[in-house]
Amino acid sequence: MSYTPNVPAHIAALKAYVPGLPIEDLARRLDMPPARIAKLASNENPLGPSPKAMRALAESAIDVSLYPDNDCTLLVEALGQALGVPRDWIVVGAGSESILAMAASAWLSQGRSAVYSAYSFQAFVNAVQRLGAEPVVAASPDFVVDLDALLAAVTPATSVVYIANPGNPTGTRLPPADIAAFLARVPPSIAVVLDEAYREYLRPEEAGDSLAWVRAYPNLIVTRTFSKAYGLAGLRVGYAIAQPAVSAVLHRLRAPFSVTHPAQAAAVAALQDGDFLAETVRVNAAGREQLCQGFDSLGLGYVPSSANFVLVRVGDGAGLARRLEAHGLIVRPVAGYGLPAWLRVSIGTPDNNARLLRALEQERAAGALQ
Repeated sequence: MSYTPNVPAHIAALKAYVPGLPIEDLARRLDMPPARIAKLASNENPLGPSPKAMRALAESAIDVSLYPDNDCTLLVEALGQALGVPRDWIVVGAGSESILAMAASAWLSQGRSAVYSAYSFQAFVNAVQRLGAEPVVAASPDFVVDLDALLAAVTPATSVVYIANPGNPTGTRLPPADIAAFLARVPPSIAVVLDEAYREYLRPEEAGDSLAWVRAYPNLIVTRTFSKAYGLAGLRVGYAIAQPAVSAVLHRLRAPFSVTHPAQAAAVAALQDGDFLAETVRVNAAGREQLCQGFDSLGLGYVPSSANFVLVRVGDGAGLARRLEAHGLIVRPVAGYGLPAWLRVSIGTPDNNARLLRALEQERAAGALQ
């Protein structure tokens, strides 16, 4: 006899998050050494983690019978010093996705709504749905967030507006002056979540001074992560910056002991590894140019990206992704974002970028690209 859990309709309708295919899974299926597989699906750092972070991990003495520091004291102090903000403005969580979920839990419920652009990060979309709140999706022409459309979508029920800069899966960015003007127009009763997971890949003049915006607007929450440019995706460390009235709310929603001691130690060390971060940004910019030139040669349309991935139009995204697996290449279909004809390709090492382009050339010769 089958059993149907008696859960609310908005929970029953949730779709599970589908991550990029693990390397080990494809290696077993193809009977291929894992080292031969290039994962270009999850926007991870192709250089791996910061060497300073790895040394901190190796030197981190930990008694696994003890809980980690719930307040993340050393990491919060390091972030406060690096960012120039008081420590009570910082909230640390298990990746920035956990911060997004906290913000949704704090401001949303049934009868309230959240506004975000089409093609917004799926984690935020799911966070809204988990709470039974109403999602209001503003059109996103040319894959760029339309700030006027976001404002036009605000109603008395709106409690949260979400923006990612750069966006995922689009890679597009907004001019800082436009964001500043937008923040000045949002009613202070509405929380604005500005996700900056890919901020490190922007030049300073492109990124803007989001900390100054936090100081000016008490309803603003800025989220960032150590998963991307810092190369610590496997350790799950993210954080938010917000004024104390907001950060205090988020702190009450944090899962206790959510960031392990080794993860905290590695994040502190990564903050101090400026050389690694600079090399990451350099390699990413060169790889992005390499991929885009290759897409141009193949006649493939793509969205100009400011992040560490490129959204490229290939015809049948899911089908091509499956065929690329035979080449030992893992990329990300984005049909879940309403983009079945596209793939999101993470920027890899020069060799892996070249492998992808060679495989796409073979697929084109076979008539598989549109």
